[in-house]
Amino acid sequence: MQISKKCSIAIHCLVFINEYGRQKKVTSELLSLSTGCNPVTIRNILSSLKKEGIIAIPFGTGGATMEAPPEDISLYQICQAVEPDAIGKLMGIHASPSPFCPVGRNIGRVLGKTYQTVQNDLTDSLKSISLQNVVDEYHAAIAQAE
Repeated sequence: MQISKKCSIAIHCLVFINEYGRQKKVTSELLSLSTGCNPVTIRNILSSLKKEGIIAIPFGTGGATMEAPPEDISLYQICQAVEPDAIGKLMGIHASPSPFCPVGRNIGRVLGKTYQTVQNDLTDSLKSISLQNVVDEYHAAIAQAE
């Protein structure tokens, strides 16, 4: 089980844009070097973030900037922007349990309810953590390394 790597890449990009977007032109090529991902992957992620109003990218020459302050952006918004069905795909129920077995007949309902609770808890948690929280952790890591 894991949250999509797209979410982690998007958060990485947003921290980078937040830190450097005012001083330099942040392009998909620059973000590609920072993340270690293909520029096409980065462009797709940036496009999704732009559609959600999280970042702005001028037409033509690029150069991503933050559209909303980090404290107003939740990790849930970021994950939903780049992979809307990630949380729903986190835990799945096997497709063909035996209808002749009492466990097989009922496990779908049982696990469905249980997994929905887990998904709700995860969603609430992701909504409670802002990009600013991540930026603050980044700054703390930099300070600790020095």
